[in-house]
Amino acid sequence: MSIFNYSISKKELKRYNKLFSIMTRYGFEDIISSYEFKKLIPKSYLKNHQVLKQNLMYSKFERIRMVLEELGPTYVKLGQIFSNREDILPKELIIELEKLQDQVPFLENFDVKRVIKEELNINIEDYFLSISDKPLAAASLAQVHKAQLINQEHVVLKIQRPNIKETIESDIIVMKQIARSLDKHSVKMKSFQPMRIVESFERSIREELNFVEEINNIERFTNNFINNKNIYIPKVYKELSNKNIICIEYIDGIKISNIEALNSLGIDKKKLATIGVGLYLEQVLEHGFFHADPHPGNLYFLPHLGKICFIDFGMMGQITSVNRDLLEDLLLYFMQKDVKKIIAIVEKIAIKTEISDRKKLEYEIGELIESTSNVSIENIKLNTILNQFKNILFNNNVILPHYLYMLIRAIIIIEGVGLKLDPKFNVTINLKPYLNKIMAKRLSPKRILKKGFEKFQEANNLLEGLPKNMNTIIDKIKNDELILKHEIKDIDAFQKTINKTGNRLVLAIIIAALSIGSSILVIADMPPKIYEIPALGFIGFSISGILGLFIIYSIIRNKNY
Repeated sequence: MSIFNYSISKKELKRYNKLFSIMTRYGFEDIISSYEFKKLIPKSYLKNHQVLKQNLMYSKFERIRMVLEELGPTYVKLGQIFSNREDILPKELIIELEKLQDQVPFLENFDVKRVIKEELNINIEDYFLSISDKPLAAASLAQVHKAQLINQEHVVLKIQRPNIKETIESDIIVMKQIARSLDKHSVKMKSFQPMRIVESFERSIREELNFVEEINNIERFTNNFINNKNIYIPKVYKELSNKNIICIEYIDGIKISNIEALNSLGIDKKKLATIGVGLYLEQVLEHGFFHADPHPGNLYFLPHLGKICFIDFGMMGQITSVNRDLLEDLLLYFMQKDVKKIIAIVEKIAIKTEISDRKKLEYEIGELIESTSNVSIENIKLNTILNQFKNILFNNNVILPHYLYMLIRAIIIIEGVGLKLDPKFNVTINLKPYLNKIMAKRLSPKRILKKGFEKFQEANNLLEGLPKNMNTIIDKIKNDELILKHEIKDIDAFQKTINKTGNRLVLAIIIAALSIGSSILVIADMPPKIYEIPALGFIGFSISGILGLFIIYSIIRNKNY
């Protein structure tokens, strides 16, 4: 079977059937019948499918969440990623997406020992004293079992769910085809760049599916904090791990959100919040490699060591040294209230900018900065500022790279963790030492000398290449090879309008000609006749009537009136 000229397999068709079945069950036939989606499934299915009345009791946004939950892991992950995109989604939908839980029922009749033996090609007794058949936890991509090694050490085995890769592959193909349809048939949705969103999501979930990538993430994270006494990173057993299984040290600690347990041990929660957020800012601003999902379930306090432990390194964000310098500049210019330089840095960071009104953007960013000027640093809420800044950029057609949206989401989560530990906590205070470090680094003689040398090299390269480039241009002029290209904005849309208008004009002339010709034939009273009207005149009037109705229908359908 083919959809939009793409052939699809039976497995993909099965996912389409599930997608549309669940959407219709929750009352989304209106969406299915729009955006050309109805071409994806048989018309008889849409006509005969009945909406269950009980599901209509929920709001539209609640039903969207239910659809994502029932469609499975791929769609749950997608919803979780968009749970911080207030810039493009309604607040009511964001509230629902935040409820999405990456929790699924345990696998039934799952023979964990057999899977480990087959995946790792080992004898279980040579490595393990015991492996629990009862899972510790189950998520959409994997299931976790506790075990004990032959050397008495306690570990957890994170095992990928059977056939999960095939399901996700099919879902991504479906997502891409729907994104292409939205891109092609909806001007409003095209502005959200649905294809770019799906591609970004695809990269993210593929990395999370490859457990070797997670092992590399843990090793890199460990090296970054090798001299930090406030953090503990679990040990990985690489010999008992592969792309589908990770064997990692079992963490016996207290979840950072378990306030009752922390209080019972007399832990200084204010200090814990400061250390935890400080560790996160170090990941971002110093190492450029950060945990992208630092929710309370992934943060533990280890009382016996007095350290904080991060777990689950499947989703990590990465900032290149160049982008890290740009982010540092952005922070400094915010502190200096230099709006023009802020916009210049944003344009360098952004993957797409179509700023139609620069003055409007300057005013909105300036207003945001001024709104924080009269507020003490203790009362500044970073999540509010970040969301407002994100909304301003989106409304001015500035699209940021995916890592920045991940970072904004993570900082908002970590600020929430800090506030849970200490209601008076403010993440902006923790930023002060890093801002001082940035200033000191910028003013260091070593950096000034390095930047000066880089600028000299750029100028030298430009001057060296200038004569050659000038000669190339002169030679092309001499040989009549110089071609100037220019593009008229929206010329394609204008050309389509002209063609459409021309076609309608031709039809109008034909109708007029047929009407006049038919009138002459009727007046001439030429046989043969139909209902006492000359047949040729009757046929001519009929054709012109049909063509006239066609033009009227076309105008009404396209709302060109």
